[in-house]
Amino acid sequence: MKRFHVHVNVADLATSIGYYQTLFGCAPNVVQPDYAKWMLDDPRVNFAISQRGRAPGLDHLGLQAEDAEELEAIGARLSAADAVMLAEQDTTCCYARSDKFWSEDPQGLRWESFRSVGGATSYYALEHVQGAGACCGPESNATPAASPRCCGPQPVAGSDCRTPAPQSSGCCASR
Repeated sequence: MKRFHVHVNVADLATSIGYYQTLFGCAPNVVQPDYAKWMLDDPRVNFAISQRGRAPGLDHLGLQAEDAEELEAIGARLSAADAVMLAEQDTTCCYARSDKFWSEDPQGLRWESFRSVGGATSYYALEHVQGAGACCGPESNATPAASPRCCGPQPVAGSDCRTPAPQSSGCCASR
């Protein structure tokens, strides 16, 4: 079986190990003074691209849960570490309806933990774009100009969810 590889440069190794250990629910397999590696059999990879007027490059990374219990376990780990920036229920984005937990690693890289609950006929729900407070994940501290909103009506108290982006702006690219 092939394995997807992602390498992220970090500012503080120990802080980042703590975050990723929380996100993945396990310690790294390899730890060196300047390096850590997790060899995960779960999750498999969902890779998506979109052309929606956003700056090219990495938008966010994510973990797709198979069922509600898996998603709740991820959300519980992130919540216990005070890492959930936005929780969404039955939101429409990227041609899918999903439940989600958004978090951000110590470098400001956005992570979407989600479970798809059905398909959608549009990239995002039009009422979410027109309604105040809609989001598609928390705004990244690292790239605030590249974080327009498009979906998700339920920001977590204290999140930095603001107003939706115009229809021409991008959204999450994880479906």
